[in-house]
Amino acid sequence: MEKNVEVSLLFDFYGELLKPSCRQAIDLYYNEDLSLAEIAAQTGITRQGVRDSIKRSEEKLFELEEKLGLFKRFVQLENGLDKIASLSEQIYKSSADDITKKLALEINRTAGTLKE
Repeated sequence: MEKNVEVSLLFDFYGELLKPSCRQAIDLYYNEDLSLAEIAAQTGITRQGVRDSIKRSEEKLFELEEKLGLFKRFVQLENGLDKIASLSEQIYKSSADDITKKLALEINRTAGTLKE
């Protein structure tokens, strides 16, 4: 996975655990796509200070993921729900029994609801 995408996703999971100034720098850099100079001008700190804040924040996000693994677990759950939905579709298509088809549809709906 590309680092920029990974940092942005980790920020979605752990951003609230960062200091407000670090959270702002990461958000402006990764989500708003501002340059270090633009962030410095907006926040009133030096370009080097912005860079240092972003680097520390990135390290913290990766450290949190290593310790807590919430993003990894989320991806596993999403993949599992996709597989359940796919298998329930196969059951629905291959079954002639109405009760089995009804249960397969319910499983598929439930898996879809859990992904929302």
